[in-house]
Amino acid sequence: MGKTELNRFRQTGIEKYDDFIVPMLAKPVEKPFNGDDWLFEIKWDGYRAIAEADNGKVRLYSRNGLNLEYRFPSLAQTLKSFKNNFTLDGEIVVLDSKNRPNFQSLQSYDDDSDGQLVYYVFDILSLNRKSTTGLSLIERKELLKKNLPENPSIFYCDHIDKEGIDFFNSAVENNIEGIIGKRALSLYHPGKRNGDWVKIKNVQAQEVIIAGFTKPNGGRKHFGSLILGLYKHKKLSYAGHVGTGFTDKTLRDVHDVLKPLITKTSPFAEPVPERAKATWVKPVLVANIKFTEITNSNQFRHPVFLGLRNDKKATGVHVEIPEKMNAAEINKSSKKAVMKKAKDDKEIKVNGHSLKLTHFDKLYFPDDGISKGDIIEYYSTMHKYVLKYVKDRPQSLRRTPNGILDDGFFQKDAPDERPDWVITEPVHSGTNNKVIHYIICNDKATLLYMANLGCIEINPWNSRRQNHDKPDWVVIDIDPSEENTFQQVIETAQAVKAVLDHAGIVGYPKTSGSTGIHVYIPMGAKYTYNETRDFAKLIASLTNQLLPKFTTLERALKNRKGRIYIDYLQNRAGQTLATAYSARPKKGATVSTPVSWEEVREGLHPSQFTIKNIAERIEKTGDLFAPVLGKGVDINKAMRRLVKDL
Repeated sequence: MGKTELNRFRQTGIEKYDDFIVPMLAKPVEKPFNGDDWLFEIKWDGYRAIAEADNGKVRLYSRNGLNLEYRFPSLAQTLKSFKNNFTLDGEIVVLDSKNRPNFQSLQSYDDDSDGQLVYYVFDILSLNRKSTTGLSLIERKELLKKNLPENPSIFYCDHIDKEGIDFFNSAVENNIEGIIGKRALSLYHPGKRNGDWVKIKNVQAQEVIIAGFTKPNGGRKHFGSLILGLYKHKKLSYAGHVGTGFTDKTLRDVHDVLKPLITKTSPFAEPVPERAKATWVKPVLVANIKFTEITNSNQFRHPVFLGLRNDKKATGVHVEIPEKMNAAEINKSSKKAVMKKAKDDKEIKVNGHSLKLTHFDKLYFPDDGISKGDIIEYYSTMHKYVLKYVKDRPQSLRRTPNGILDDGFFQKDAPDERPDWVITEPVHSGTNNKVIHYIICNDKATLLYMANLGCIEINPWNSRRQNHDKPDWVVIDIDPSEENTFQQVIETAQAVKAVLDHAGIVGYPKTSGSTGIHVYIPMGAKYTYNETRDFAKLIASLTNQLLPKFTTLERALKNRKGRIYIDYLQNRAGQTLATAYSARPKKGATVSTPVSWEEVREGLHPSQFTIKNIAERIEKTGDLFAPVLGKGVDINKAMRRLVKDL
């Protein structure tokens, strides 16, 4: 990053977007391989970038949401000229005279630089405001190739099928960084590194954290070498020095960036060997190096500086250890073979609609023997209770089509291939006013359709389509850290009840189905999200005052320090939680279950309520959650009572 670039970066006004897509990631593997169900692409040595275009408005950003439009205005301008609305995933590179990517040239690129600036696009995540992440990779690439306009600076990234070994050898011959292997039938999972995409490197390369620098020797200026670190168990560990790979210009540019970060204390957890007097810096900058090997003392041998990476966070940098791929892993079927007809498909009639159910016998909970069909049967049985709390509410789809051993992915936009009887609601969202078409689940057919998509859990908005800004309830989400016991969760819920009792209002608890408890307070759609959020914050603050030792209002995990987070920020437009009677993708197929306050005591645990026993329970207790949909409390009167205690 040159000085001009740094100044331009600081003057942009928008350094990082608040809402952005984290791209799907690749696992490192040791050796190239061939695979019938795989395709292979060049591993470009550049900046991973997501491009969003909608009616001439463009966002171009890095994998951590850093605005790249200021860096590459010509690319942004080209994207604006495209007619389609889309979200693209690709890599920004600078090609040298031999059409090979050069990362150092990319680092210092400006309008007067040598080399060709190119955005290689290898995936499409939406087209004309419709999500494509539910399509297979090969279908997405076909769609991308068909719809990406021809342009001298934005190219479709082609691939070869099956022959990974020959492709890798060709990359080595041409001094390319490596190749990427992808399962042809894989779905797109934002932010996930699930093994459907892998990377095989030709050159040993690694991101490292700059922890300081040493004095220059001889005729060298600015600094001698950079002191390197990597995080290990959340502590910064020493990883050696790098003093080669610099030009006079990069020495000056890197030194300019480091100077404002100088600090008096070492950022390392342990003392480190100093070959020369060190100048320490805050460990926030990431450098890219190549090297020959990592020593037994976890230091890089023969490191060479390649450039700075402002597209990656220091806290996310770790040593990438390539895994071995055996024949079974290479040849196992893709996580969703969308091109093959499953033997366990069936078609049913519900609400007068024809609904095709796929992979009915697929195991979703392997240890419990619970299949996708069991989840569909559960929602078929419980639909009248679930629908009460999701009717007319936009749905945020959490899809786990491969069962609970996979994290799954969130999808807001309704799939393009949905039946024509599935209702959707267009909602403007984000800084570029993007339109998202949310599913509205008002009948059993739509509920079972969502379950067939892999929605083990159901996540509705707090407000309805008729009045987006006025929620029907306030929710206090009691969210424990790993260090907390469920007894502490119960005590926190009891403290919430004490605050509500003092306010003269009633809340209704339910288990989250995972590790926490949710307390709902009826609002009757009388107040805005801003008003209900402020009310929830007051309740959370007073609860925290009652239990300061093990509760907190700190949202960031690193600041919670093993305490229960009392989350009031769930009371914002678009926020969702698993609804009452929703199954959860947890061991045992637990259910988010309404409970009475008498049950919120020692001995209660979310694991008690599962898809196997919830129907029998509700026959005995009735629907304990029904009052949540009542006329709502008077929050002004309640707040006047509570404010007296502050």
